[in-house]
Amino acid sequence: MGRVKRLLNLFKKTMQELLIDAAGKKLGRLASEAAKHLRGKNSPAFTPNKLPETKVKITNASKVIITGNKLEQDFRARYSGYPGGLKRPTLNKIVARKGLGNLIREAIEGMIPRNKLRPKIMKHLIITE
Repeated sequence: MGRVKRLLNLFKKTMQELLIDAAGKKLGRLASEAAKHLRGKNSPAFTPNKLPETKVKITNASKVIITGNKLEQDFRARYSGYPGGLKRPTLNKIVARKGLGNLIREAIEGMIPRNKLRPKIMKHLIITE
């Protein structure tokens, strides 16, 4: 039995980690780079139906650059289901409440395909302010 365990350990995949420093980077470019690595598209052994063994850690999320007037003009809409329940807070209000890390996570999640692997892929994303 010991020989079988040793053979299984040889074939066990190891989780790779990628560290991205967000200081001075633009939001969209940072998100696309992280999404590409989370998806595993940088690997020559890319398979769309397999979960890649890559973790992405983003540091200094509070120092990311958001260009133009997006913080004041752009908004995220949500609806409670009740009449008059449409809420449209600007990005400034969202950042004040939840931080820039939430905005980065939302941008990356929008770049990952909407399928059964999406929640599992997003668990490999770690964002620190």
